[in-house]
Amino acid sequence: TVGWFAGYYLTKRTEYIHAKLDRELLEYVRHHPEDFNKAERRRIGELLEDFQPVR
Repeated sequence: TVGWFAGYYLTKRTEYIHAKLDRELLEYVRHHPEDFNKAERRRIGELLEDFQPVR
């Protein structure tokens, strides 16, 4: 049971650290929109190549 509690604690801690980093990153992006240009939206047909079956 000690291993279970240690694993639970470590899992919660890593989730907290990642959530904190995500929050800081998104906050930075929100305050500095000029540094992050939105990519132009492309349709899926423009991204994929034409399918050529090989027989």
